[in-house]
Amino acid sequence: MSTPRRTRSDALQNRERLLEVAARVFAEQGLDTAPAAIAKQAGVGVGTLYRHFPTREALIVAAHRQQLAGVCETATELLARHSAAEATRAWLENFLDYATANTEMCAALNTVIASGADPYADSSTLLTSAVATLLDAGARDGSLRTDVTPADVLLLIGGVSYSVQHSTKEQVRRLIDLLMDALTKNATVS
Repeated sequence: MSTPRRTRSDALQNRERLLEVAARVFAEQGLDTAPAAIAKQAGVGVGTLYRHFPTREALIVAAHRQQLAGVCETATELLARHSAAEATRAWLENFLDYATANTEMCAALNTVIASGADPYADSSTLLTSAVATLLDAGARDGSLRTDVTPADVLLLIGGVSYSVQHSTKEQVRRLIDLLMDALTKNATVS
């Protein structure tokens, strides 16, 4: 009976570097960027890129997932330094910056959807977990309402993130203020 092979650390580093470069390049330049250009910027050969991501769609989906996971992971990091309400505000600002900066990535993901894949398969789980972490902390420290669900917050965030593409920074800040007012209204601690 053979044991499964562990991925070498250099292969994992190559994969991470490819995802970082691909996410940035797709966000800046769109889907038409040649895989060879992404591999070159990542400092690896095109064969390495295709070994990890056999199709352009696989690369786009993996880059999107890594970016979103990074944004979602900041919820826990922010809670380690701030009250739940402060961490939630910072997380919302971070998420909306991510959403604003990724309009080209969204276009690329829409192309992936047209090919029959679902790049958002685990997005809801990642986002729900991050928001639930924030809401649970807010319930414990009394800084956030306890009658709001992660689904409620995600619905609100969805509307705000759609509108930020056509808004000024000042409008976005006001929208975050309104969302935070809604999340902190009747909380036991301000």
